[in-house]
Order: sequence, then structure tokens, then C-alpha cells
Amino acid sequence: MRTAVNQYTHLKDHELVELARGSDRDAYDELVRRHRPACLRFAGSLLHDRGEAEEEVQNAFWKGFEHLGQFRGDAEFSSWLLRIVANHCLMRLRLRSRARMLYLDADNSREREGPIELPCNAHDPEYELIQTQMASVVQREIHRIPKLLRNVVLLRDVEQLPMNAVAGRLGITIPAAKSRLFRARSELRNRVLQSCGGRSIYLPKSIVQDLPARSTRCPAAQG
Repeated sequence: MRTAVNQYTHLKDHELVELARGSDRDAYDELVRRHRPACLRFAGSLLHDRGEAEEEVQNAFWKGFEHLGQFRGDAEFSSWLLRIVANHCLMRLRLRSRARMLYLDADNSREREGPIELPCNAHDPEYELIQTQMASVVQREIHRIPKLLRNVVLLRDVEQLPMNAVAGRLGITIPAAKSRLFRARSELRNRVLQSCGGRSIYLPKSIVQDLPARSTRCPAAQG
């Protein structure tokens, strides 16, 4: 793709999308320049291969350009684009999974015909993809909710503290802590759904249960 001209750098994503829909390739090139680093990091975290990540990100950008008419604007363009990247990476992971076969040397396989599939104890690629994608979205949205609600989520759902310890850290009663946690989870769930364009397919049953504690730490929680 061509390098975007400087006149586009001050425009917002939705403005660039509208220009790109009108076949303005320079506007789309600016979107590529703006979001390529994040897409590469995301694809790399899923595929663990720089070359494959670059290839799938490039494919995703072409797919995004071809289907700009499907972008409704009810979510951020970056979220829409990451879903395309995720789909491409998922297809790559599925191909990898099917290719994990061992062909025995001909001299040692006279009594066998065809490939032998090796069992894999790892999680299904689709599960790993969903968990990785959701962890990134949830981590971002946790830091966007009000501090009053954020602290109770960090203490209870990320650090896995019991409710009495959560209440003690916040300086409130246990019933008050439970009420605040309910509000916090609802707020976080709504934000995650909105970030994903309202598509609950990527929303796990426990919205932050599998988020690594090291990814976000609760400061000294006060109220």
C-alpha cells in the first residue's frame, strides 16, 4: 500500500473511513499506518511467528478495505479491524492444527499406512484466540471504568481476594462491597460488549476470571 500523505494525519478514524469508502486509497493508507503496529502485536501474540503475523495482518487490511461498507460505526474502527485480524489468525491456527501430523520414515513404517496424528494437550486454537482477544479488551476497559468501580473489580476478580478482604481494603461493609461489585461487573460487561460492537460471541462466562493478575495491579484502594 502507498504511504499516506500528511494531510490525512490530523483526521479521525471515522473521517478516514468515509474518505476510504469513496475510493480514497490515501485515506485508507493512513488507517493502515495508524493501526498496523497494534494489529501486528495482536497477531504476534496469537501466532507467535513474526512472518505469519505480518502476512495475516496484511491479509486483514486488504479484507478490511474490500468490506469497508460493512463497517457500521457502532464500535471503534480499531476493534472492527482487530476482529478481522483475529479471524485470519484463527484460520491460520486451524490450518496449523490440521498439519500437526508425523510421517514415519518409509523404512520404519512398513506396517503402517498414512499419517499418524499426534495428540495435543494444549487448548483448542479457537479457545486460545478468544481468551487472548478478550484479555486485551477487558484489560483496557478495566482502566476506563470509574476508579470507585475499578478497584473492587481488581481486588475481587483479578487479585481473587475474598469479599471480607475486599470490603476491608475499600473501608466499606461486605454488603456494600457486593453491591459495588455487581455495579462494576455490569459496567465492565457493557463496555466490553460495546467495544466488541455488541457481539457477545467473544464474551466469556466469567468476564475477568482468567485475566492474569500480573496484567493489572490494584493500587492502594481507597473508596
